[in-house]
Amino acid sequence: MKALLLYPRFPQSFWSYDRFIEIAGLKALLPPLGIITVAALLPKNWEIKFCDRNVNPETEADWEWCDLVILSAMLVQKPDFHALIQKAVRLGKKVAVGGPYPTSIPQDALNSGAHYLILDEGELTVPQFLEALNQGQEQGIFRSLEKPDVSQSPMPRFDLLQRDAYLMMAIQFSRGCPFNCEFCDIITLYGRKPRTKEPQQTIAELEALYDLGWRGSLFIVDDNFIGNQRNVKRLLRELIPWMKQHNYPFTFITEASVNLAEDEEMLQLMSEAGFYAVFLGIETPDQDSLQVTQKLQNTRNPLVEACRKINEAGMLIYAGFILGFDGERPGAGERIQAFVEQTSIPQPMLGILQALPNTALWTRLQKEERLLENQGVGGTEVGDQNTLMNFIPTRSIDAIAREYVDGLWTLYEPSNYLRRCFQQCLSIGVPSKRKQTMQFSPGKGLRLVAQLIWHQGLRRPEIRWQFWQQLWTILVKKPQVLNMYLGLCAAGEHFWEYRTLARERITQQLGYDPLKVSVLPKPELMLTK
Repeated sequence: MKALLLYPRFPQSFWSYDRFIEIAGLKALLPPLGIITVAALLPKNWEIKFCDRNVNPETEADWEWCDLVILSAMLVQKPDFHALIQKAVRLGKKVAVGGPYPTSIPQDALNSGAHYLILDEGELTVPQFLEALNQGQEQGIFRSLEKPDVSQSPMPRFDLLQRDAYLMMAIQFSRGCPFNCEFCDIITLYGRKPRTKEPQQTIAELEALYDLGWRGSLFIVDDNFIGNQRNVKRLLRELIPWMKQHNYPFTFITEASVNLAEDEEMLQLMSEAGFYAVFLGIETPDQDSLQVTQKLQNTRNPLVEACRKINEAGMLIYAGFILGFDGERPGAGERIQAFVEQTSIPQPMLGILQALPNTALWTRLQKEERLLENQGVGGTEVGDQNTLMNFIPTRSIDAIAREYVDGLWTLYEPSNYLRRCFQQCLSIGVPSKRKQTMQFSPGKGLRLVAQLIWHQGLRRPEIRWQFWQQLWTILVKKPQVLNMYLGLCAAGEHFWEYRTLARERITQQLGYDPLKVSVLPKPELMLTK
């Protein structure tokens, strides 16, 4: 079998970092870990070609060569995902698809003509697919209610990647999350019992990347890295001596729940192992909204204090925030802005709530007859945080949209953004035992600095003085975080473009610019009882 594995393009979004990637001389932020893990599950005698279309598109010769096209996609990749299925069908190729998007909405892939749907987790469903092929089946849907033992998961095919095209490499240690947030589809996809790999299994993956020559940042893609705290600590205790023995070749970033701040031992171990940043799902500083959405782990301790503790442990904080929860009080956007300023979180991901398929929120809103057809998930080509909600909210959509656009516009105003980057870097504790921050190869690092000096130190008069003043202070007071600071500054070039794009997208959906009206239009989509 000749299999062409394709990863669809991402549209410009919060996480695409387009301008940053461009000025750093890269092609994409992260490699697609899921599909290169699927590649490791395929028979050894198959011929495989892999193309991440965000890095290098496939050629027409690739299409002619293959017998089978395999695609994996997330919701945000919807447009290119469907275009690839339809092209394969036109060319008479068999198409197999998997990943979070087709797992959540299988009918979409079937409607575009996919022959095989390899859903849920591949360790259990790829073998079903292969057996069906051996039996000559022309189509099929392969599912599993069980969750696989990820300690049996194969090592991803890192060798298939054009590694120098990415800002970071990626590995996975666990799947699943113990919490029960109403809007989250992670527990729907991967369950509430976190399953982990064995420490030596993860060390072997790091060894493989090390032997392939990778040096620099590495994203542990777990949706909640600390979901199984016992096993994470087992990993960290083995990772620390490995990192020391190899002279700290990697620095790590991951996602975790806010209760990380409650575990001082965990913070210490992560710091010693080389973690320089963590993404937190803070969602909102409004305690009543956290209660409504069942994000109870965020209500146990003050969130500002939690951020301070994580910073002191040596980690930069990225964080997600959401507008549009049921019962949300007016001014939620302004309260999020105030929280971000208080904590100096440089890159707050502000989004409008979407009811994702099969989540508890989706089910509840369906019962309440509040889901909107052909809007939001499955109904737009945007698939990003700046899509209006796909349900009837409990307050005016216009008000929520205006708070969203105003929040993004203000938070990512260039001088505000640079100030938070500066303050966050100054507040981070710096352990002396290891390298602290994200790393760049010498060539790409020099290119990034040169581009940064041109764009922010010379070309932009409104921030020129601030850029030089803050850079000098970092060099004098805290040179250990210089790489981190420069990386954050460079990312500003992306976000300053992105806030304009987000405003245009919301304006298009509303039919007017929410920042140019002093009185809101009469709300037509309020929940009425």
